Amino acid sequence: MKIARRWIAGWFAFVLAPMALAQGGDAVSRVDAYLATVNTLTADFSQVVRNRDGQIVDRASGRLSLSRPNRFRWDYQKPYLQTIVADGKQLWLYDSDLEQVTVRALEQGLGSTPAMLLSGSGKVGDAFASAAVQRQGDWTWYRLAPKQQGSDFEQVSLALDRKGELAAMELRDKLGQTTVIEFGALRRNVALDQRLFRFEPPPGADVIGRAGP
Repeated sequence: MKIARRWIAGWFAFVLAPMALAQGGDAVSRVDAYLATVNTLTADFSQVVRNRDGQIVDRASGRLSLSRPNRFRWDYQKPYLQTIVADGKQLWLYDSDLEQVTVRALEQGLGSTPAMLLSGSGKVGDAFASAAVQRQGDWTWYRLAPKQQGSDFEQVSLALDRKGELAAMELRDKLGQTTVIEFGALRRNVALDQRLFRFEPPPGADVIGRAGP
């Protein structure tokens, strides 16, 4: 099951025993403050998906590169190869197993999604409301609820470590499924080759959608 495809297209239970520090209020402002310090970001990631019963239904890992605003690249490397690229105008999804590329306008592909949260140019509060701030060991979770009616997600959360650096994201959908993405080897505001955020469909791949100019 390829969760990444559903995650980005408009969708991209982990059992916790949270100690609530505050309910709502400052989750949005804290996430906004962190993202204001991010121009570029690179990291390895590992992703675990659990169903509503807490059973693992998918694992994946890969590499993230991000250049704000509106440019990012998720390269899923294990157990399957999949590439998701936002080039500032369009969103590309390449599935190597299917030899298929899907392309759509960026605003159509993102909306109030986790990808928009990390890479978007607007304020977090425009698309998300504060839900809670919770401490879990060395991490503090900032939990956000999408404002957009019909969103596939009930809650999107960012975890910052003791140094105030991004440690993880948690995505909870309306079916009770929870995706946790943990980041490692994270580097912020380093020079990135902008060619990372360009995508050309591989020869022979089927292309669904129409690329703009």
